[in-house]
Amino acid sequence: MKRKHITIIIIVAIVGLIVYQLSSNKKELNAKNNPAPAPEISIPVKAATAVEKELQMNILKTGSLAPFIEAKVLSTGSGTVKQLYFKLGDKVVQGQPLIVLDTRLLQLDLQKSESNVAKLRNDVQTYQELLEGKAATREKVNELRQSYSDAVNESKQIRKQIADASIKSPTTGVIAQKTIEEGVYVNSGAELATVINLSKAKVQVSLTEAEVYQIKVGQPVKITTEVYKGKTFAGTVTFISPQADETRSYQVEIMVTNPGGEMLRSGTFVYADFSKKTTQQMLMIPREALTESVQNASVYVIQGNSVRLQEIKTGQESEGLIAVTDGLKAGDVVVVSGQINLKNGTKVSISK
Repeated sequence: MKRKHITIIIIVAIVGLIVYQLSSNKKELNAKNNPAPAPEISIPVKAATAVEKELQMNILKTGSLAPFIEAKVLSTGSGTVKQLYFKLGDKVVQGQPLIVLDTRLLQLDLQKSESNVAKLRNDVQTYQELLEGKAATREKVNELRQSYSDAVNESKQIRKQIADASIKSPTTGVIAQKTIEEGVYVNSGAELATVINLSKAKVQVSLTEAEVYQIKVGQPVKITTEVYKGKTFAGTVTFISPQADETRSYQVEIMVTNPGGEMLRSGTFVYADFSKKTTQQMLMIPREALTESVQNASVYVIQGNSVRLQEIKTGQESEGLIAVTDGLKAGDVVVVSGQINLKNGTKVSISK
């Protein structure tokens, strides 16, 4: 009886051990099938705070002066140069005679043409009277009238050629180039001289996309040159190209006052200073915070330990900072490095 109890106890112990082992195995299988959630990774980024500050715009460009007006003196007819009324460097006014071509052959042609006009006029009158007396035909009278009209037009053309033989200055300025001498034969349309007007001068400069949105037509510009150290000339923006060239640059033209029309010469190397300081406080962030261009600007704003993509409107740039006119407020923290790995709701950690 005692041995029977011992056997039962041993069997119960073995069964219990088996049950315990099976329970342990089940827990291990469950643990393998249901792994613990991995901790969420935070992307390290660098950040900056949007702050209000007084904006300073610094744009300094180089360029060269060009005349306010540069006009070519062209021959209005063909012929031999009979007289020149100018030399290099002469000051001329618009409409002033500069060159006279020889018109002796044209004068002879005009005499012949006018004699023919007078003859045909008489013939028309005579045949008109004959037509009224039924001694001539209507066709003959019409033929003479057409010949008379052609002769009158020919005389007009010759008179115009004679008038065009006196070539005048197309603008007021200085003779900068002379390509002919007296006695030389020239063809119609030939370039004879160049007149430049330097009462004002033009400067053309190229601005980047970020720079061109900071200026406007009518804005004053300071012009300086190494030729006159310490002297500043007044300039004004007169044109801003609406379209970029192949280098993504925009052409800007500045009109410069030229005292006496003599101080500044065409081709002089100059500096154009667009810099100005505003009195308005602007909300500024680093330029590198933008995820796209200034035309489609957006930034990642850090809220707690995650980010939110925020569209913004931008203004002027200065010293690596860009003004924000809408979309942010002072104190907002924006990502300035590491945006490539981010999307809305990404967890981040700010690194130094």
